Amino acid sequence: MRTFQIEAVDRRMEAAIQRKIDNLNKPKGALGRLEELALQVCLVQQTMEPRLTHPCHLLLGGDHGIEKEGVSATPREVTWQQMVNFTRGGGGVNMFCRQHGFDLSIVDVGVDHDLTSVPGIINRKIAFGTRNFLHEPAMTEEEMQQAIEVGVSLVDSCQKKGCNIVCIGEMGAGNTSPSSIWMSLLCQIPLTNCIGAGSGLDDSGIRHKQEVLQTSIDRFLLHPWSVPSLIRYFGGFEMVSAIGAMLRAAELRMLVMVDGFIMTACALAACALNASAKDYMIFCHCGDESGHRKMLDYLGAKPLLQLGLRLGEGTGALCAYPLIDSAVRMINEMNNFDNANITKYF
Repeated sequence: MRTFQIEAVDRRMEAAIQRKIDNLNKPKGALGRLEELALQVCLVQQTMEPRLTHPCHLLLGGDHGIEKEGVSATPREVTWQQMVNFTRGGGGVNMFCRQHGFDLSIVDVGVDHDLTSVPGIINRKIAFGTRNFLHEPAMTEEEMQQAIEVGVSLVDSCQKKGCNIVCIGEMGAGNTSPSSIWMSLLCQIPLTNCIGAGSGLDDSGIRHKQEVLQTSIDRFLLHPWSVPSLIRYFGGFEMVSAIGAMLRAAELRMLVMVDGFIMTACALAACALNASAKDYMIFCHCGDESGHRKMLDYLGAKPLLQLGLRLGEGTGALCAYPLIDSAVRMINEMNNFDNANITKYF
C-alpha cells in the first residue's frame, strides 16, 4: 500500500495556546468543548490565529457485494438514484453544504450503475460494486490501491482550491456490514455488539445479518491477516477511498471531519494504518447505529453532537461545522481581560 508521511502534531505551542484561551474574557474553561476544539485546530495549523478556508465535502458512492445476502434494508438501486438526486440539489447533504458554505464533490467510486452520462458526478469508478465477501475478498490489491489513490487525488484537488478542512460522506447499499466487521476485529469487540439495524432492518433481519457476517469473519480468520488485508477483504470502494482521503488530508496537515458509524469505521482503519492521523480528526457525530459509541470510546474520541442521525452522506459532520467555526472565532475574536479592562475573576 501507499505509505503516508503523517507527522504527529507538534505540541510545543500547546501551553502558549492554552494561556491565550484561558485569558479570554470568560471564566476558565467556560466554553468547554469549544476551547478543546480551538486548541486542536491551533495545534494542527501551528498558529495562535487559526483559519478555516474553503471547506470541502467529498460524497463518495459505492455498492457492496454483500448486499446480495439480504444484510441491508436498502436495495442497491437506491444508491444510484440518490447520486442522481444529489446532482439536482435535493439531498440532505446538498442542504447542509449550502447552509454551511461547503464545496460539494459527488464521486462515483463503485456504484452498480452507469452514471457516466450524469452531469455533476465525478467518475472515478473502479468497478460496479465490490465482490461478495461471504465468498471471496471484496476487492483485489490493485483495486484497493486504486481506491486509496482516488481519495488522495480528491483531497489534492481540494487543497488546490485553498481548502484546509475536509468533510467526507458516503452513499452505498450494504456499507454498515464491513464497518461492523472492521470494528469487531480492530477493536476486539464481539460482533454482536457491533451490528445494528443499518438503514432499517427488523430483529430477524439483524439476526440474519449477524449470521452472514460471522460466517464471513470465520472464513477470513482461517489465514493470518493484517490491517491492509482486512481493509481489502471487507471494504467498499467508497470506504477505502475515504481512508485514502483521510490519510492524505492528515499528511497535508488539513483538518478531517469524521461523520457517523461508517466514516468512524474508516477513521478507525486509517488510524490502524497510521496512528498519527487521529491528531487531525474531529469526530463530529455519534449516531444511533449499535456500537458506534463503543468504537468512538476505543479511539478515545469525543463527538461534538449526538442528534440521532443515521442518514450518512456526511450530514452529521456537516451539522457540526458551526461549532468548529465558533471555536476558531472564539480564539480569534474574543477579547482578553487586559484589553477589555476587566478584572480577572478566577
